[in-house]
Amino acid sequence: MQEPPESPSLYCTPERHLRAATPSPLARVYTPSISSRHTMIMTPTPTQTPEYLRESFPKTSDRLLLRNHRRTDPAIWCCAIVCLVFSILVILFGITTLIIFLVVKPKNPVFDTNHASLNVIYFDSPGNINGDFTFIANFTNPNRKLDVKYEYAAVELYFDNSMIANQSIKPFSQRQRETGVVKIHFVSSLVSLPLNHAMELQRQVTSNKVMYSVVGRFRVRVSFGLLHFSYWLHSRCELQMSSPPSGVLMARSCMTKR
Repeated sequence: MQEPPESPSLYCTPERHLRAATPSPLARVYTPSISSRHTMIMTPTPTQTPEYLRESFPKTSDRLLLRNHRRTDPAIWCCAIVCLVFSILVILFGITTLIIFLVVKPKNPVFDTNHASLNVIYFDSPGNINGDFTFIANFTNPNRKLDVKYEYAAVELYFDNSMIANQSIKPFSQRQRETGVVKIHFVSSLVSLPLNHAMELQRQVTSNKVMYSVVGRFRVRVSFGLLHFSYWLHSRCELQMSSPPSGVLMARSCMTKR
């Protein structure tokens, strides 16, 4: 009778091919890494409290405390106060100017004409001319709340960008919505013109169509109660005249700007 096979022993040694596949119980034991061991070995540094700094660096901590409690220089306070006051004044001035501009709505005075006469044009030589021209200037103050004063006024007569006469006007004032008329008499005596301009003027006189330009330059002072401000105005009128001796205004185009 055959005997049954023996059951394997709990303490038997596994075979060679199974020995490598079976992990050793020691491998399951946690082995801390190098960085972990260093972390475990390091001791926590003490917190850098003011007491710790005072004990370690007594002189340095005293200096730090003195610097933190240093008082501000009075000159800096004075400069700050002056800058603050100046800023407030600038803001108030800007707000006041804006309010005045919105309430008053200032407009530029107007320079225009509706009458002019060309009395004389004759040539002493091909480049020298003599002339007599009368210009009636209309000055209008379109503002309803502002008075205007012309502190300086000069008017010039041009032909093809060549000045042939000029005239100044005495200072005068205009109240609100007022219109004034000033008669300006231009006299040209032996005025030298470039030859091509002189020939063009002769051609226009022959064709009964003379083109003149009147240019005005004015310094205007505007008043609103106790407030005053001045600025420059530049005006230009392009005129089409008939030929002398009875030359009249046929067409015009005037513009005024700052």
